[in-house]
Amino acid sequence: MKFYFKPFIYSALSISLLFSCGGTSSGVVSTPLENIDTMPLKVSKLTETQKQHWGHLDLLKDTIPGMSVDKAYNEIIKNKKGQTTIVAVIDSGIDIDHEDLDGVIWTNTKEIPNNGKDDDNNGYIDDIHGWNFLGDGYNEQLEYVRLLSSGNTSDPRYAEAQKLYNEEVQKYTQYKSQYDQIAQQVNSADESVSKYLKKKDYTQEEVNAIKTTDASLQQSISVLKYVYSLDAGSIDEFKKEINDGLVEINDRLNFNLNKDFKGRKTGDNPDVLNDKPGYGNGNVKPVIKSESHGTHVAGIIAAERNNKKGGDGVANNVQIMSIRAVPNGDEYDKDIANAIRYAVDNGAKVINGSFGKSFSPHSDWVRDAIKYASDKDVVFVHAAGNDGEDLDVYYNFPNDQVDNEKEVSDSFITVGSLDPIYGSKMVSSFSNFGKINVDVFAPGGDIYSTFPENDYESIGGTSMASPAVAGIAALIRSQYPKLKASEVKDIIVNSGLPLTTKVVVAGNANDVKSFTALSKSGRIANAYNALIMAEELSKNQ
Repeated sequence: MKFYFKPFIYSALSISLLFSCGGTSSGVVSTPLENIDTMPLKVSKLTETQKQHWGHLDLLKDTIPGMSVDKAYNEIIKNKKGQTTIVAVIDSGIDIDHEDLDGVIWTNTKEIPNNGKDDDNNGYIDDIHGWNFLGDGYNEQLEYVRLLSSGNTSDPRYAEAQKLYNEEVQKYTQYKSQYDQIAQQVNSADESVSKYLKKKDYTQEEVNAIKTTDASLQQSISVLKYVYSLDAGSIDEFKKEINDGLVEINDRLNFNLNKDFKGRKTGDNPDVLNDKPGYGNGNVKPVIKSESHGTHVAGIIAAERNNKKGGDGVANNVQIMSIRAVPNGDEYDKDIANAIRYAVDNGAKVINGSFGKSFSPHSDWVRDAIKYASDKDVVFVHAAGNDGEDLDVYYNFPNDQVDNEKEVSDSFITVGSLDPIYGSKMVSSFSNFGKINVDVFAPGGDIYSTFPENDYESIGGTSMASPAVAGIAALIRSQYPKLKASEVKDIIVNSGLPLTTKVVVAGNANDVKSFTALSKSGRIANAYNALIMAEELSKNQ
């Protein structure tokens, strides 16, 4: 499920405001690790350029916990093109016509477009750029709501689902009331001040300069001054933030938490794995502009580099295979299992999965597909999730093991999220963690990337950290194609920067742990070091 809405609590104007959303043959020496935890903290604000590029920066040089991507290109990759690598993005639809993605989209050359035939006999008709397992569907229920809708009270998690449902309905109903109130107050204040100044595009300075004895206008000015104090940008930007939040809230109430809603439109039975082979269609694009998650993820991995448009993807010489399987709600296990197998069978060497849920009735189907990918030498990179929970004790699917026992895959990587500030607040407040079940952390907070219709925006989530690591995996597989998927995982996990910094966990200032306690590796992913380790390993083979 996508992640935008992030409630943060502010209090003013008698209401609560909540809103989101070793050396080598090239002479390169890996990043020195000594004293990295005693380096001075960055105290100045990030520039706009840094904000839009921070995940590619270098911790030692920039004091920002990026992945040293720029350094990797400048000192290691240079003009080495490497081997073209297919990366499957299992997500919502991708705008394959985007100006910063259209040159990196995978094309199935064995298929003749739009002839209504399965030319390559892979079971999918006209799958030119991937496959759409959702068909015309978009909105969906959450998985635990599906459980409640089924009425299967014998399910061991039914009572848990009912409790969670009651809590979430109450919470989002309150959010809706508060957002509606905020929108009404800010819209009214904006209208009042615009009328007084006889202009809509006024500045903060012009608002501050207003002198009036009109009590109503004074109240409007107070509202706008408070909005400015939130550092939320212009009034119009804040209004958009609130309106976007309302869309998320209403979607949650009307679709995700609606026990009577039926969103499936593919004509298959989602509880039968092989009842209708080839269901869905070949249209891998978003159905509406707000279906932006997959486009954003794809840009993080492979947005065309150095074209002076938007940002640069982590990996060059990549082809993005678009697989639409994640709706506005919880994905179906059947779709994810089939999406993984489709990616593997059609040539993907890396899969990115920026989705997840806490209930999974057919988790075995997905786990079998994960094992299939591993057995076929494919790296699967997965987002840890955005609940601020310990995955060693908290349900989060998909995964490659049951009850923290033996893993079925040696090439499955789970990624937590970092924010662009080194120090105690480095770990994103929303990020899940786990000494057993999270492998590594990577930049995920406020990541600038592609949005549908040639747009660009910054959003955050482990959904953004996962494709950053998938980009590193693609770089390694491109530059060192003889390395196995399991070796690529080991390189990414073991080449990261090991930090012992004390960090706030899940945004709780009272919960402070060593960064080493939050993942299996205790490291942050680093493209520069990963390529050095890959070169060393490949030389020894």
